[in-house]
Amino acid sequence: MKEVIVIGGTTASGKSALALDLAQALDGVVINADSMQVYQGLPILSAAPTAEEKAKVPHRLYEIYAPSVNGTVVDWLERAVSEIRGAWDSGRLPVVTGGTGLYIDNLINGTTPIPEPDPALRHKVLQLAKSEGAAGLYARLRVADEAAAKMVSPKDLTRLRRALEIKLQTGKSIAEWYQLPLLKKLPEADFKIIKIIPDSQDLDKRCFERFDKMIEAGAAEEVRRLAALNLDRSLPAMKMLGVPELLDYLEGRSSLEAAADLAKLHTRQYAKRQRTWFKNKLAAHAVLSQAYCGDKQILDKILIDAGLKK
Repeated sequence: MKEVIVIGGTTASGKSALALDLAQALDGVVINADSMQVYQGLPILSAAPTAEEKAKVPHRLYEIYAPSVNGTVVDWLERAVSEIRGAWDSGRLPVVTGGTGLYIDNLINGTTPIPEPDPALRHKVLQLAKSEGAAGLYARLRVADEAAAKMVSPKDLTRLRRALEIKLQTGKSIAEWYQLPLLKKLPEADFKIIKIIPDSQDLDKRCFERFDKMIEAGAAEEVRRLAALNLDRSLPAMKMLGVPELLDYLEGRSSLEAAADLAKLHTRQYAKRQRTWFKNKLAAHAVLSQAYCGDKQILDKILIDAGLKK
């Protein structure tokens, strides 16, 4: 078995700092498992690693997609497996970190063996989504795949698209695919799992302070450049925390203060959902009940609790 460190937890919990410190201590490579940090052009709002951090240890799968791309867990998983094996081959320890539970769950526990849709089919369904919206796509799915329609929210455009793509591509319902055994992409991996779950009060404070720093660092200008691309508002990059709220400010629908307050509220709600998921769904070798801030004693305890070699 080959070791892989996985660090999961809420936004603003210090995951990236812990990953960096562990990678430095263990000759590691940091691999991104955050569904927003994969996008280019939004390093402030996505809290992407800085040039200084990247100079300390290798970082992989950060800012790999243009904001016009709709990244998927399937594509991320293939890339992550490749990067993990590449780290092993080079004699380094993979350190996977992020707050996207779906990515981490698929990496550790396996994924449903659904084939990727043909690009032409994906484009066709995307055009249907643009012209008909969620209501139209849901009506089509009810006709094509009633079982899938019962599993997907009529308002969830991304999942409606995926369910319809799968039915048209394979002839089988997503409900049938979900009955199949999960396929582990890294059966040889020994996952050393660490999670960070700060208490709610501390987490709220950190989320609010971090967004204030993002505003000071130029988040609004970042969103202004994104807006100039005239992208579809349903794309993941356009729904990143802070983007819709700052677009309202830039387009005159709210003040900067109101936009920031709303973004903080949405960040708090998102962090709460993350906290619930990581607390209940992810078993771990080491658990931090407070945000990681670079404390060496805490780092040493994590190394011991997770059974990691120095």
